[in-house]
Amino acid sequence: EVLLGVEGFVRWLGLALGTGIIFAKFSAPRPGVVFSRLAVVAPRGGGRALMFRMANERQSTLVDAKVRVLLVMNERNADGDLTRRTRDVPLKRGETALFTHAWTAIHPIDGESPLAGEDGASLEAADAELIVSLTGFDEGLSRTVHARHAWRARDVRFGLRFREMVRVLPGGVHQVDYRSFHEVEPAEEARRERTPRGKGRD
Repeated sequence: EVLLGVEGFVRWLGLALGTGIIFAKFSAPRPGVVFSRLAVVAPRGGGRALMFRMANERQSTLVDAKVRVLLVMNERNADGDLTRRTRDVPLKRGETALFTHAWTAIHPIDGESPLAGEDGASLEAADAELIVSLTGFDEGLSRTVHARHAWRARDVRFGLRFREMVRVLPGGVHQVDYRSFHEVEPAEEARRERTPRGKGRD
């Protein structure tokens, strides 16, 4: 009887622990952060820059939000062996005190950038992947939340840029149009559209 009692207790304990794990998994707060379907590489500031968008879907604000980006790709080491290497992709602004609406992250591609000299074909050949992680304190939930997203090489588009999301209404009021959140356009076309009339275009 003692053995039966111990066995019953162990089974009950296992059931309780399993139920607790399942409950914790499904009750974990969702950060409510949306990432753009594509990341783009477009001309910017006389050079090129990697850009992607994030938006906060929740009513509450994320405080002290921080973003980290990694580039993971196949490379040959000194011995000629194929290895999977991870590199940091530093952002121009990798954190913000208040993340309320939309945020466009920018990584300038200079000589020190892990994306220097890369294009769509080379990223595809290296089976590259961009991985972004975001953390921030959700004021509504009163706890820190995490979000993560990844773009495969085919999702990193060169020569495109995001469409403008901010529109100026009559009276000078600025409005954010989230319908353009995922939309992209050829970089040259966007540049021509923004060239003031009467100015030369090259």
